[in-house]
Amino acid sequence: MKKSKFSGYAKWGYIFCIPFFLAYAIFQLYPTLYTIIIGFTDLKGVATTDFHFLKNPFENYAFILGNSLFRKAFSNTVKMWVLNFIPQLSLALLLTAWFTDRRFKIKGEGFFKVVFYMPNIITAATIAILFSSLFGFPMGPVNDLLTRFGFADEPYNFLVKKTASQNIVIFIQTWMWYGYTMIILISGVLGISTEIFEAAEVDGANGWQTFWLITIPNIKTILLFTLVTSLIGGLNMFDIPQLFVFGGGPDNATMTTNIFIYNQAFKGSYQYNKASAASMIMFVIIVVLSAILFYMLRDKDEAALERIKKQEMKNRKLREKEAAKSGN
Repeated sequence: MKKSKFSGYAKWGYIFCIPFFLAYAIFQLYPTLYTIIIGFTDLKGVATTDFHFLKNPFENYAFILGNSLFRKAFSNTVKMWVLNFIPQLSLALLLTAWFTDRRFKIKGEGFFKVVFYMPNIITAATIAILFSSLFGFPMGPVNDLLTRFGFADEPYNFLVKKTASQNIVIFIQTWMWYGYTMIILISGVLGISTEIFEAAEVDGANGWQTFWLITIPNIKTILLFTLVTSLIGGLNMFDIPQLFVFGGGPDNATMTTNIFIYNQAFKGSYQYNKASAASMIMFVIIVVLSAILFYMLRDKDEAALERIKKQEMKNRKLREKEAAKSGN
């Protein structure tokens, strides 16, 4: 007698999944669907629940795409993400090569890993306030060092200079996340069979050749994960730019798309509909870019093998059909 999939121990797996699905439906699925809906409405104002669908359903989307501040915020977001991800990944790869090279025996390796990872466990609000104090004007520690050692004749107001503010935000993002990226990459390298590295040593490969010709190709999946998660996090950048120079200043130099969305939704006329439209535009952009990255970094050999298997399966089915017809 065939057992039901809900009988015996199997049912407990479904029961234990219920809390997750309930929490997901209430706190993620419902808000997402509601956000999609109100993007096509006229909903705005504090404590308002009544709304009407617009005659032109894409009116809010057209407004956001034509808004110069949104375009500036998107440009800032992409710029700050790219300029923090490149040094972040480079530093993480360098440290990964250092920690995983079998020729080196680093004393206190665990201590260094903890130190490098530690900025990631400090809350973003704390870090933003810390750096805002460090670069304070006129009596911040950085200004004190610059004037004391003769690098500047007078204190420099970093927080009102557009380029300086952007560069500080980029540095903070790099400093916060390079340790996390390093840990992810190290875990990927440790999953590579040691026999491959031993064979490379026997063949006379040096550390540089081993890293670029063996390590990097074998952690391509980990690199893809790192790139996609960084893309999602970078395009959703909010807390550091918002808290370091409050509101995305100076002159919107650190304004990101998430700060723009926040300002649309919770400042001024509380335009929830336009904030929703901006959120969905960013959602589509992130999905499209992630799909492009998955396609570009796919395993081409595996994809080719999969196509061959599908073709063989198709040919076999055709032969079976022809055999069945000839049998009749």
